Amino acid sequence: MAEFVTLETSTEHPGVGTIVLARPPMNALNRQVQDELLAAAEQASVRDDIKAVVVYGGPKVFAAGADIKEMNDMSFADISKIAGRLQAGIGAIASIPKPTVAAITGYALGGGLEVALGADRRIAGDNAKLGVPEITLGIIPGGGGTQRLARLIGPARAKDLIFTGRHVGAEEALEIGLVDQVVAPDEVYNAAVAWASKFTAGASSALAAAKTAIDAGLDTDLDTGLKIEAQVFAALFATHDRTVGMSSFIENGPGKAEFTGK
Repeated sequence: MAEFVTLETSTEHPGVGTIVLARPPMNALNRQVQDELLAAAEQASVRDDIKAVVVYGGPKVFAAGADIKEMNDMSFADISKIAGRLQAGIGAIASIPKPTVAAITGYALGGGLEVALGADRRIAGDNAKLGVPEITLGIIPGGGGTQRLARLIGPARAKDLIFTGRHVGAEEALEIGLVDQVVAPDEVYNAAVAWASKFTAGASSALAAAKTAIDAGLDTDLDTGLKIEAQVFAALFATHDRTVGMSSFIENGPGKAEFTGK
């Protein structure tokens, strides 16, 4: 059973799974947390009762980064053996083929911000502080930060944050596109659940296909991206939800389909 990362569901919000980080006091992402994140993401990916996922660090802090004490004595040979696993664990949320949202309170720094970058949407409290301060340790972000941050906010802004290691507040984060919504700290989780709940009755295969087309397309040229789109678009015609959706549209008009997720 996981010690620091759990996947929780509730009858109050059916269809929404919450991946909770709980390693007090700051949710430092040691190797165990990274492995548990990967396991939670894998579980959320395959569970049919979970249609969308919230990632939450609790009411005080999202995650303040990797466990520096654990990394301090590692040599080049040591870190080379685990760098891929570290990147997979911290970036695990990106592998979930369902809508995902990071609910950010307090600090989301270094690896903590990299976890949030793996989500499809980020909702922050107005007290949030975000950044990638690895440069102040003589290293760079290694959990996907150099790649996902640049894709999200553009290379110039990403370089500013990575080169300086500075923290940004919630309002600046919203202005530069690092987060998508800012709310009061005690409303962060509820706002994230409200967004995730929009998809619990949706066409799961179509949502997964849309996510694949967008994410995979961003990693390649336009022509290849269009081929990816065409492939996943055509594959949806083998799903039951496509039949339900189109039949409902013809018979009852738009927005009234009752999807089964198949």
